[in-house]
Amino acid sequence: MKKKKIKFKGRLRNYMCWPLYFTIVWVCADATAFTYDKKLGTCLTGFTVVYLALVLCLYFKCKNIVAGELINFATKYSIIQKKLLNEFEIPYALLERSGKILWMNEKFSEKMDINKNYHKSITTLFPTVTREFLAKSEDVSDLRIENDDCVVRLMLNRIYFDSVADENEIIDAEGADEFLTALYVFDETELHSYKKEIEEQKQVCSLVYIDNYDEALDSIEDVKRSLLVALIDRRVNQYFAKYDGLVRKIETDKYFVVFKYKYLQQMKDDKFKVLDEVKAIKVGNEMAVTLSIGIGIKSDKYNENYEYARNAIDLALGRGGDQVVIKNKDDISYIGGKSKQVESKTRVKARVKAQALQEIIETCENVLIMGHSITDVDSLGAGVGIYCAAKSIDKKAQIVINDPTSSVRPLLETFTTEKGYPDDMFINSAEALEMVSRDTLVMVVDTNRPSYTECPDLLKRTDKIVVFDHHRQNSEIIENPTLSYIEPYASSACEMVAEVLQYFNDGIKINATEADCIYAGILIDTNNFMTKTGVRTFEAAAFLKRSGAEVTRVRKMLRNDMACYKARAEAVRHAEVYRGAFAISVCPSENVESPTIVGAQAANELLNIIGIKASFVLTEYNGKIYISSRSIDEINVQLIMEKLGGGGHLNVAGAQLSDCTVVQAKHMIQDTIDEMLKEGDIEE
Repeated sequence: MKKKKIKFKGRLRNYMCWPLYFTIVWVCADATAFTYDKKLGTCLTGFTVVYLALVLCLYFKCKNIVAGELINFATKYSIIQKKLLNEFEIPYALLERSGKILWMNEKFSEKMDINKNYHKSITTLFPTVTREFLAKSEDVSDLRIENDDCVVRLMLNRIYFDSVADENEIIDAEGADEFLTALYVFDETELHSYKKEIEEQKQVCSLVYIDNYDEALDSIEDVKRSLLVALIDRRVNQYFAKYDGLVRKIETDKYFVVFKYKYLQQMKDDKFKVLDEVKAIKVGNEMAVTLSIGIGIKSDKYNENYEYARNAIDLALGRGGDQVVIKNKDDISYIGGKSKQVESKTRVKARVKAQALQEIIETCENVLIMGHSITDVDSLGAGVGIYCAAKSIDKKAQIVINDPTSSVRPLLETFTTEKGYPDDMFINSAEALEMVSRDTLVMVVDTNRPSYTECPDLLKRTDKIVVFDHHRQNSEIIENPTLSYIEPYASSACEMVAEVLQYFNDGIKINATEADCIYAGILIDTNNFMTKTGVRTFEAAAFLKRSGAEVTRVRKMLRNDMACYKARAEAVRHAEVYRGAFAISVCPSENVESPTIVGAQAANELLNIIGIKASFVLTEYNGKIYISSRSIDEINVQLIMEKLGGGGHLNVAGAQLSDCTVVQAKHMIQDTIDEMLKEGDIEE
């Protein structure tokens, strides 16, 4: 074997050769000396020769000594470096490209409970670190692995062969991509436990309201009222005391509660049992007592959590009460809300809202009224009622309708110039955007979701917004309205408007055409007074009847054409019964001008079949899938539709789905039903 000579490089080579380089200086000096004195030049030449011989002798003699010392140092350095790496406090291993373990230090061996001769794949220790993962991962990547008893973070760092090769070595193109992977294992179990403990110790603000305090007390004897209140207090205090909660009664029907975040999941697991416990209190009261709870979480500021709780309780009350709303900065979740809303017998709220609405209209320049897109009869009727209110105090009002459907066109045709109505009573979105100003009142009826309105841009161009709606609120709401009147117990938006009209401007008179339109809205949304009707529904209908509404005339205007009737019959004929109680069908939309209206009618028809507890009719229209859901009393279809991004009422609800087919939508409904049956949110 040929012995390879040791060559010095870099600064060390320059250092060793520096005396030789200095010989050049002597040669130059010798040449200069010869020009002045030959004898001096001869002596200097002899000195230069002796110097050069001495330097060469020392160079070759010291070269081996220096090389030996360097090798000795490098050996010791390598041993120390290997020892330091082996005793490194962080578990460390080297992996082949395939994931095979090449080498590991003591900490890695100790942490993984393996010996240092373990050369199997890293996948046997960490199943998520596969060969494919190593091939796809970046040069430096982090991976977090959580088990029941520990949490580890893996840092993987690629070491390419070409980055450590000597400059004189040639690496082929294939070898240039070869690499080893350095694996570092960081045990973050303790850190994770501290973070979890900090999270669990955070304060949770909660507001607990009694929904029907006055009504419940009115339904019981005077001597038992204090007992009822005491039992409610006891149930609330006992429930939160189990979770180390602090309860303070701030009003006769309101509580402020503070507890730790770690107990929230336990409350979710028992579905806030206090709702049912309070509802079960019976000491002679005819009306069950219900609670609404608003909870604010996940803020580092106590005041911000309290604001979240206030927003949550407002949302819970706006959705009809008897439920829990949990809110943080980015998310809202709902628990409960299964029971039927209790109708308020007093009309004080309607009177207060009527007076507030009058004051707002009086201060505005003009009024633009709009309902939800694909305007239905209830939305139109409510808009006409607000139009009458504005007209009574000499304010210009217009109703925004983009594409009137066949269901509302007969009603629109009754508002003619011969009867004294202006040509611009009904306008489209483009015209409305030209007329709106910061001093315009935008009145939203029959919806409280901005994306569902006829013209969402109108809401951004004015400072005055009023919302009248009878649907439960969702996480998407119209922000900062000047006045909001949302009553989920109401049968329709037309019922709410009819009540308000009786107190507006000390009571206004409406003519028969306007009364017909408002009456038609109540008739449609109650399915001919069979759904969600209460005392106040019939009182509103009586007011409209006194104003000239004619049942026969309204019925004629609400009749369907033959194509719509056939489409409804087809939807009923092809209905499938899922799990023996849920009717699911598809309403054909070909040759039907208002397929969504026909779908809603078909959903109502399916409830007439024995054994059907809830019906779902899907309609494909304008690139979306519209779902109309109905039930009589056993199933809360509103909860089902909320899971699909929609909403509504206990017995009447709907949703809109995008980017899916009818078949996919049917599977989504079935999966949602299965999930809610499994969780106990609905019962077969």
